[in-house]
Amino acid sequence: MTDRALNSDNSVTRGIAAITIGVFLFSIADTMGKWFGLAGYHTTQIVFFRYLFGLLPVSVVLWHEGLVALKTKRPLAHIMRGVLMFSALSLFFRGLRDVPLAEGIAVAFSAPLFVTALSGPVLGERVGLQRWAAVLVGFAGMLVMLRPGSAAFRVDALYIIASAFCFASVMLLTRRMSRNETNASMYAFSTITAGLCTLPFLTVTWISPQDTHLWMFLLLGIVGGTASFFMIVAYRNAPASVNAPFDYTALLWSTLWGWLIWQERPDAMVWLGAIIVVTAGLFITYRETRISPSHTPIAKSPYR
Repeated sequence: MTDRALNSDNSVTRGIAAITIGVFLFSIADTMGKWFGLAGYHTTQIVFFRYLFGLLPVSVVLWHEGLVALKTKRPLAHIMRGVLMFSALSLFFRGLRDVPLAEGIAVAFSAPLFVTALSGPVLGERVGLQRWAAVLVGFAGMLVMLRPGSAAFRVDALYIIASAFCFASVMLLTRRMSRNETNASMYAFSTITAGLCTLPFLTVTWISPQDTHLWMFLLLGIVGGTASFFMIVAYRNAPASVNAPFDYTALLWSTLWGWLIWQERPDAMVWLGAIIVVTAGLFITYRETRISPSHTPIAKSPYR
């Protein structure tokens, strides 16, 4: 085996290890976000602490990369990206409060479907019939999970669908910005901007946290911020076609945490819909890898 091939294999291995850790940490952060919502904290306050304490892992990255990594020619794009991140995470945590954890995560995986649907009008990329068919099948799977019009339908799931749309917009903006912006700059500016977006809401939603809860908020920020860092490492070292299957392991973790903490058990329709959505997402990833590796979709935003 040549040195080049060995280095490539090592890079992919690092990517797989990083995404496995990142997805696991994100599952913990998502579970904590749901827990805080059920404990009575407003969504914007949860998001505030997520990004406030998320500055700690950001500072570690900047210490390693140097402040020169923050140099940017597109400050307005960073601001827009941060606002979208704030909107996406706020809607996501709001929906998770009243939707079972595994079901909420499965619905959130509709984001890559929105990415494909929007990549044509937004980025001018050509989307073929096979990928459009996968998008339609994926949305059909989401309907299977949500069952609108039935007694099983949860209106709060609409928050998560809106969140997935915002996450998709972040992915599209990330794809465009990554051509001339560093990962560190997008990571840092999105954390700072999203955190600042929460401040106007805190004047009317603030609840003084208990000491124990404050330490848990600290943990939420560190875990969420560290997860974002590992996702950056994952997509830097391995292609999305390799990472995507590991990204979807979030469904398994969310099922485990939901069962252990709230005794949630997804029913057969949720599993069927989730399988359809995941299959559609994996097919889209496969097709885009074959057509244009440089434009491979990100299964979930690596900068959440």
